[in-house]
Amino acid sequence: MHWLIDTPLVLVMLLNLFMLGVSRMRSLIYSAAVQGVVLSLLPLLLEKQIGAMIIVVAVVTVAIKGVLIPQMLHKALLDVQIKREVEPLIGFLPTMLMGALGTALSIAFAAYLPMTQAGSSTLIIPASFSTMLTGFLLLTTRYKAITQVIGYLILENGIYIFGVLLLTAVPFLVEMGILLDLYVGIFVVSIILNHITKAFSSLDTRRLTALKE
Repeated sequence: MHWLIDTPLVLVMLLNLFMLGVSRMRSLIYSAAVQGVVLSLLPLLLEKQIGAMIIVVAVVTVAIKGVLIPQMLHKALLDVQIKREVEPLIGFLPTMLMGALGTALSIAFAAYLPMTQAGSSTLIIPASFSTMLTGFLLLTTRYKAITQVIGYLILENGIYIFGVLLLTAVPFLVEMGILLDLYVGIFVVSIILNHITKAFSSLDTRRLTALKE
């Protein structure tokens, strides 16, 4: 039954490559929302006995990553009236190739790690590393603040996947705390985006260099 776990993980890695190669902001937001919903299914697929806490975590994850955060990002997108990331630090194709290379190396590297539990998917660790790399690339190679916020969200998704390996050791309340921190972080960033827009009429983070004492 590994295919039940491998299928969403493969979809997550494909979404990573898509997000690195796309310039449209709406496509990025939708992709991040879909990835969040897919990841919310992992605890349900991994656990043999599905308890109430697991269901609660899955529902809260869908609500936060699939609904609340995308809505906040859509509102910010409408407020600033931008559609694309047009001048990335590194081009879209090179960034996507870097992501593909990182995914391949993650798969090769994961084969030597002892953390993959017997009977679990061998793609959990590669998907985690690949997703964290995608978030890091979005944070460091894009200039638009909204894209960087999405990079932060994708980076947290990678950490969430890695945490799936520790479901039996880490209480689900810890996962809930992480989700709450993420939501609060995105909420605060949305406020910051609003102030940046009012001050500079742009969300290009390069404008922040104009700040002087």
